[in-house]
Amino acid sequence: MARISTTTSYVDLDGDYGTVEGVEVTCDQCGHSEEAFGTSESSILSCAARLRENCPRGEHNFYVTG
Repeated sequence: MARISTTTSYVDLDGDYGTVEGVEVTCDQCGHSEEAFGTSESSILSCAARLRENCPRGEHNFYVTG
């Protein structure tokens, strides 16, 4: 399992009742990204976990945030 660095961006996401603050975490190796509502550390870690689950290359990497 490789350790892969990521880039975190704070973005506005479309929620059920309008715009909501969120985060987007992008894999620095392939450019795939995942989004989550909220700006806390748990939202960032949720994105990192989904990067692992949804890797377009089928890899199961450990994504380093922050």
